[in-house]
Amino acid sequence: MTYDRLVCANCAAPVSEGRCPVCRASRERLQQESPWSGMNPAALIALLAVLIAAVALLAHQTA
Repeated sequence: MTYDRLVCANCAAPVSEGRCPVCRASRERLQQESPWSGMNPAALIALLAVLIAAVALLAHQTA
């Protein structure tokens, strides 16, 4: 999730502006999340499909 659309409950400003300490802390935390959080859903689905295909291929070869 990106923080550009989030609204801070403390100051009612967009979190991306970082007006208050709560905004700045949330913005920092969101920027440090895992690299998987930045991927779009289509890329994650494609990666999952490739992994499933690889597992199916390995299962077929060992059987």
